[in-house]
Amino acid sequence: MSQTGGTGETLFSAAGLETVPTGPLADRLRPKTLDEIIGQDHLLKGDGPLARMVQTKRLASLILWGPPGTGKTSIARLLADATGLVFVPLSAVFSGVADLRKAFDEARRRRAAGKATLLFVDEIHRFNRAQQDGFLPYVEDGTVMLVGATTENPSFALNSALLSRASVVVLHRLDDVALEALLQRAEAVEKRPLPLAPEARAALRAMADGDGRYLLNMAEQIFTIDAPAPLDPAKLAETLQKRAPLYDKTQDEHYNLISALHKSIRGSDCDAALYWLARMLAGGEDPLYIARRLVRFAAEDIGMADPNALVQTLAAKEMYDFLGSPEGELGLAQAVIYLATAPKSNAVYVAAGAAKRAAREHGSLMPPMHILNAPTKMMKDLGYSEGYAYDHNAPDAFSGQNYFPAEMPRQTFYRPVERGFEREIFKRLEYWQKLRSKRHSESEG
Repeated sequence: MSQTGGTGETLFSAAGLETVPTGPLADRLRPKTLDEIIGQDHLLKGDGPLARMVQTKRLASLILWGPPGTGKTSIARLLADATGLVFVPLSAVFSGVADLRKAFDEARRRRAAGKATLLFVDEIHRFNRAQQDGFLPYVEDGTVMLVGATTENPSFALNSALLSRASVVVLHRLDDVALEALLQRAEAVEKRPLPLAPEARAALRAMADGDGRYLLNMAEQIFTIDAPAPLDPAKLAETLQKRAPLYDKTQDEHYNLISALHKSIRGSDCDAALYWLARMLAGGEDPLYIARRLVRFAAEDIGMADPNALVQTLAAKEMYDFLGSPEGELGLAQAVIYLATAPKSNAVYVAAGAAKRAAREHGSLMPPMHILNAPTKMMKDLGYSEGYAYDHNAPDAFSGQNYFPAEMPRQTFYRPVERGFEREIFKRLEYWQKLRSKRHSESEG
């Protein structure tokens, strides 16, 4: 059956289907040149590292590290176009040793014919250590120009040998300006505006969480809606299924967010600390992992400046054990506020570390004889407990005796700060040091 009429009109045009777009919106908006890449100007504009490579036509092996939907695949493909390399894509999720061997063999034949290959490996961190080592000889001899893409910290996810042969390039998550530019491109392609009120448009960008691909996928859903009026944020939330925040509790983001929480509390910013707590909980982090970090913080960053901080964090852990989520999470929030607003001191942490170093340096020295118990006659004859002064019988309940090993000079490990409760401890230690000096002078006299 013929698909054309006498006028050259096709069945598709007769049905009004020729103008119907094909393929997902994100694919149709894929950049055609490096200038169309959004949100990565620090790499591609001016004196950026990738801009310099394109200008000189000298591309180095690269690891593109960044969140999802920031343009890693597009950049790799367009770098190949701009430098005259044959673009060969692989995914570490779907490829194995046989696929790699085939890609290397084809690249070798291509090289013999005078053509260079850019081998793009998506999710390169998913290859194991042995597979990553397999890239090395082909990268070293120039068979392939390797460009790997990863969402994981290359320092932990990739072999040091591979990292030494490639430059790590960091891509930024797309900011609000970049996301808005993508929405405007989508509207230009669709030749109509998104049916969104300004507040809903802002909410849509926030839902994307810096991921351009996800933003375009949501926009594509919205374009299919026959809305009588622009959607407000509530209607938008009903229309779209909101995804969980970008967070992998076993990988890099896990450590980034717990670090942000810890340092916000240390900086006495309870509002920022509450935000990072909420981010971790929303991302599915184990609340007991957070509770353990809060308990550690109480001793490490507050210590004796407010001894009740440790009590508060342990109580928060008990509350979560007792109530579970979501009610028990309120105890964690209370503990975060308490820690953030408490006076700070790392004197306990520093003292513990100094004491450990001294213990390693001085070995297994015996305690001084006068503080050793003498339960047997032989031990008494050997001098155990001889000369021990019972502090409660001394003036001010303080004998001032030496409790360090005889072979070790007295050391000061704990140096309290003059903040919070440690101000009182500072006064006590200063008072006891004066008494110690006085008792020492009296014993020598």
